[in-house]
Amino acid sequence: MIIYEATKEEFCDSVLRDAIVDDIYTQYQSKIGKTNKNEIRSWENSMQYMNKVLNTEDIPNNSGVAIEYNIPLTSKRIDFLLSGKKEEGSSSVVVVELKQWELLETVDNKDGIVRTFLGGGIREHVHPSYQAWSYVSLIKDFNETVQKESIDLYPCAYLHNYDRAKNKNNIEDSVYREYFEKAPVFAKGDVLKLRDFIKKYIKKGDDKKILYEIDKGKIRPSKVLQDSLSKMLKGNKEFQMIDTQKLVYENALNMGRKSKKDNKKRVLIVEGGPGTGKSVIAINLLVQFIKEGIVSQYITKNAAPRNIYKKLLRGDYTQVEINSLFNSPGSFIDSQKNDIDALIADEAHRLNEKSGMFKNLGENQIKEIIFASKFSIFFIDENQKIDINDIGNIDEICKIAKKNNVFEIEKTQLDSQFRCSGSDGYISWIDDVLDIKNTANFDGFEKFDFQVIENPCELRKLILEKNVRNKARLLAGYCWNWKKDERGNTDYYDINIPEYDFKMSWNLDTTTTYAIDTDSIDQVGCIHTSQGLEFDYVGVIIGEDLRFENDQIITDFTKRAKTDNSLKGIRKIYGEDPRKALKIADNIIKNTYRTLLTRGQKGCYVYCVNKDLQEYFKTRLTRF
Repeated sequence: MIIYEATKEEFCDSVLRDAIVDDIYTQYQSKIGKTNKNEIRSWENSMQYMNKVLNTEDIPNNSGVAIEYNIPLTSKRIDFLLSGKKEEGSSSVVVVELKQWELLETVDNKDGIVRTFLGGGIREHVHPSYQAWSYVSLIKDFNETVQKESIDLYPCAYLHNYDRAKNKNNIEDSVYREYFEKAPVFAKGDVLKLRDFIKKYIKKGDDKKILYEIDKGKIRPSKVLQDSLSKMLKGNKEFQMIDTQKLVYENALNMGRKSKKDNKKRVLIVEGGPGTGKSVIAINLLVQFIKEGIVSQYITKNAAPRNIYKKLLRGDYTQVEINSLFNSPGSFIDSQKNDIDALIADEAHRLNEKSGMFKNLGENQIKEIIFASKFSIFFIDENQKIDINDIGNIDEICKIAKKNNVFEIEKTQLDSQFRCSGSDGYISWIDDVLDIKNTANFDGFEKFDFQVIENPCELRKLILEKNVRNKARLLAGYCWNWKKDERGNTDYYDINIPEYDFKMSWNLDTTTTYAIDTDSIDQVGCIHTSQGLEFDYVGVIIGEDLRFENDQIITDFTKRAKTDNSLKGIRKIYGEDPRKALKIADNIIKNTYRTLLTRGQKGCYVYCVNKDLQEYFKTRLTRF
């Protein structure tokens, strides 16, 4: 979708009359709605500079101009596009990423990342050249018109306020060479250089025809992307399906194909506990749908599994196209009806009502997912809700689906356990031990190695010994603060248990793939870096938020770290209704440890800060 379109002549005239911001905003309101003052201010500044660039007879007056083009499968928008023809008559589009930045700092340990002033402070952002190049890559891989008509796209970035002479950190530092060679950077004083760049590719006007073709082009994954995904999945044992997983997979495929063909909405709800293969099915569905030209995305609230699966599917490639297949649930606020053929919602119990940093955007994530897709599949385990904002449940999904006139709603269950050495008994035992469910399934779990460890140093040693395949990790309840200024410092120890002189760091923020990084064995992961993932062995440190007192399991939300947002707002609820607050906190804390304790395929070792809880676990082990 293009917000504003005009010929170059019309655009320049609008700028000359000081009407360009009003013209853009009028179209924005009619197509999307209201926007913030910062975006309006950026239009006001940047369009003046683009007018200077285009103010020459060497760029045809009937060239097409597009502002704010919404890229397929994303909530991202391209700032400025100029369309026309090359000398020999082939179609050409120049893509310009506009920035208001005045300063920039290089980031050496992260690929394609810079620091700049955003939102009232210095924040990390992708390099503008990377951004422009990645946007063009997405269009090439998902716009059928661009693929069939061989429309050439040329990305660049224009930082009209950035003065190279005043910045000791060069935006064209060698660490970013790979990206600014693909998408040149133009800065303050580079009006003529940017003009020359455009003139190379726009020799003749097209009266906006190319922009129209791109805007109306079907969303379809390219053959290159389809082949790349299939190649990476083939032979990857982590994504092999067995038994009931295959049955659910085939049913979901069939429903997705039908919805693609008849445009009728369908919803499939798949319920399954830890280790039943929900994510394996989800990834296989994503790849097969894309292979068949069914536009799909895998969505989950937790960024950790998204980052892991992207890396596993990408292999040694660096294509940004893979990234576009993975999204967060809050990305569909502005989506049109049936924008996407299939949306695969993993960890659907983690869906929220509102989106955004302040939980004030959108209406309801379940509703938005169903509305945006022809076919939506929700993988869910209601006992893995670990955040005060988690609302995903089966009844709510069914209720919203019916309200949205979904043609077909199906529910199915995965009941075969493939984690924890295939022991359903272990899952039931954990549910009973944590007082989540009262169950009589105590027939043991001989194949699964569960041990209560006397001190955290022994626990660390044991996990190091088990880390033969880089598949063992230490995890902990979020009872220790993750200090912002030290999140990349390997010499700073967040978790400190003085009694045993035990000191370790939380997972560092210099990577998004803690679960598969080789040096992660020296760090401790939390619920947010492990939910939705699995390991061979896990060592779990249970903090002071879970205790055993008066012959019962006690949860204590006051012992949670201040840096954990999972229980943000619970104190306010407690002030208004203590009983309600304690019930909410009790569920979240127990579900958190249930999730951590079920991440291991072969074994789980536990150390409890609370000694009575430690003894309680031992006592429960002796019952069978």
